[in-house]
Amino acid sequence: MSLVERLGHGPQDRLLIVNCDDVGSSHAANLACLEAMTSGLATSGTLMVPCAWAREAVDLFAGLDLGVHLTLTAEYPGYRWRSLTGAASLHDADGFMPSSVAEVSARATPADVRAECRAQIEQALAWGVDVTHLDSHMGTNQIDPRYFEIYVELAAEFDLPLRMLGPGLDALLGFAGRDRAAAAGLVFNDEFVSQWGRPTDDLLRSALPKLGPGVAEVNLHPVLDGPELRGYDRKEPDIRVGDYAVAMDRGMAAFIAGQGFKPISFRPLRDLQRAP
Repeated sequence: MSLVERLGHGPQDRLLIVNCDDVGSSHAANLACLEAMTSGLATSGTLMVPCAWAREAVDLFAGLDLGVHLTLTAEYPGYRWRSLTGAASLHDADGFMPSSVAEVSARATPADVRAECRAQIEQALAWGVDVTHLDSHMGTNQIDPRYFEIYVELAAEFDLPLRMLGPGLDALLGFAGRDRAAAAGLVFNDEFVSQWGRPTDDLLRSALPKLGPGVAEVNLHPVLDGPELRGYDRKEPDIRVGDYAVAMDRGMAAFIAGQGFKPISFRPLRDLQRAP
């Protein structure tokens, strides 16, 4: 059976998860993501546990579907964060998580990555988050095969579904990630719609009509515009402001509904994975 059938839908149904990445990264992100999930088209979010505003998010998002956005990078020049575990290989010369995925891959040992990612999941659970799934900030856990093995291992350990990249990217990455996740008994989305830097409105209107039956995920990075955002993201703040606009756009919601997509979060995928 296909994933949509296992979830109790018809074989031709198209289900769509709209996930707010970077919950907890700032107060402005928290407010934008919260509005997107309660009044907009978002159905899910993921928490950046090491960030300064993560604890606020736990209270704000109580009762909403929230996963863990496994975080190994701190990409903003003037706004940085450290790991929970304090491992030397997870930090740059300034004592913060590296700013790029390439730096992580060059420095971080798999043992330290495993301990840190486990600590982030355990911290979210200790805060009372009913974690719905795992995904990866900047794709760090998905791109490097060493860290991908940890991604799958922890998802199996905590019995959580995963965000997976689209099936067409396995060949590009050079390893059969989707096959490995399936072999571990994990549930994950069929398709993933994301292209950093392309206007999200344009991306969704172009990509969604081309999708066939299955479970697709779209990720957004909504942040309220203002001094906080403009202070820490001096390079690409308009992308985040644009994603907030898309999340709150009734026209986009009508377009998605008109395409026949049914909204879903990662919770049903988790329930399916945990079913006896």
